[in-house]
Amino acid sequence: MIALVLFALFFVLLFLSVPVAVALGLSTFITAYIFEGYDSLVDLASNLFSQLDKYPLMAIPMFILAGNLLSKGGSAKRIIEFAKAFVGHLPGGLPIAAILASIVFAAVSGSSPATVAAIGSIMFGAIQGAGYPKRYAIGTITTAGSLGILIPPSIVMIIYGVTADQSIGKLFMAGIIPGLLIGFMLMSVTYIGAKKLGFQKTKPASWKVKWQKFKESFWALMTIVIIIGGIYGGIFTPTEAAAVSAIWALFVSLFIYKDIKFKDMGSVFFESSKTSGMILFIIANASMFAYFLTLENIPQSLTDMVLQMHLNKYMFLVAVNILLLIAGNFMEPSSIIMITVPLLLPIAKTLNIDPIHFGVIITINMELGMLTPPVGLNLFVASGITGEPIKEVVKSVIPWFLVMLVGLLLITYIPQISLWLPDHMNF
Repeated sequence: MIALVLFALFFVLLFLSVPVAVALGLSTFITAYIFEGYDSLVDLASNLFSQLDKYPLMAIPMFILAGNLLSKGGSAKRIIEFAKAFVGHLPGGLPIAAILASIVFAAVSGSSPATVAAIGSIMFGAIQGAGYPKRYAIGTITTAGSLGILIPPSIVMIIYGVTADQSIGKLFMAGIIPGLLIGFMLMSVTYIGAKKLGFQKTKPASWKVKWQKFKESFWALMTIVIIIGGIYGGIFTPTEAAAVSAIWALFVSLFIYKDIKFKDMGSVFFESSKTSGMILFIIANASMFAYFLTLENIPQSLTDMVLQMHLNKYMFLVAVNILLLIAGNFMEPSSIIMITVPLLLPIAKTLNIDPIHFGVIITINMELGMLTPPVGLNLFVASGITGEPIKEVVKSVIPWFLVMLVGLLLITYIPQISLWLPDHMNF
């Protein structure tokens, strides 16, 4: 009964266009007051603040700041030129270069919308100018940008790690091979589509040009080496890596590339603070929502119910993917993770599903949610860049979205795609 009232209130508030974070907190407070009385509200209010007092969460504003510093500067353009030098001569070379650049920039920014904005704003016009249909240009930049929450560093993985009490370092490593796999699948379908459209292979860039583009993008690419190499090498933790990446991005943008001036720093910090505040406010309210669920033993009751249904882990994973794909249509990733993980993870553990693998599955579903209306954030970013209505963006995304669905199925049912790398590393 308590769970029914809680979720009913939550969805009613969403229907009334109440912001997700407020809907999470308000539905929890009202339900607690009805069933537990005034004293429970004091406990929940304390929990609202204590949930933010977690060391790994400090990584979120730092990665956001690093991504904004690099995207505001010329790092994205240099990464694109580097990608074009190596794959631009292939059929579909420019769209493939956009996908490759998105993979690289995702490993710098950790943000999906930032990747779409940084790469898409430069590549959309270039792809169209090379004779590709408008939908082709929109589809590639929108879907490739979604890899920003799978390729480490990933803000979504940090939130999952905090919620599920799992190693963020292992989660970062677990996202690398799935991210590269889906990226390769997107490139392959782009290559095949371009050949069908009649595009031919052209003369590749000389090694002199490739070397020149590598040198120009070297300092931006070093961000990846510093983050991944530092974590893997045991030099610093993922949270410390976030602070190092922000300092490095500041140094590169101000003193090496000189794309950002000191006078621009106010706006960069302001935008980063707004984004960080929004995410952390959602996390606080979603954590309180999940805490109340746990107090009422709702996750345990749900686990018992699923076990009584005699679902095996394969059937359970099908149900999880369907649930998360639906949730992604209406909510943003932070809220979905904070609500669903406390409910689903105990069942997954009971069915012997590795929590790290489960985190990768959830993250890929969050990627797909970025591409589905009505709240798919990447769709709105792409619409703003291209000037096309959301309806047209959605149509353009469909072929690549279907490829990503296939990638989700492969990664869901072949756990070693996610687990091989973290299993061979020590954290």
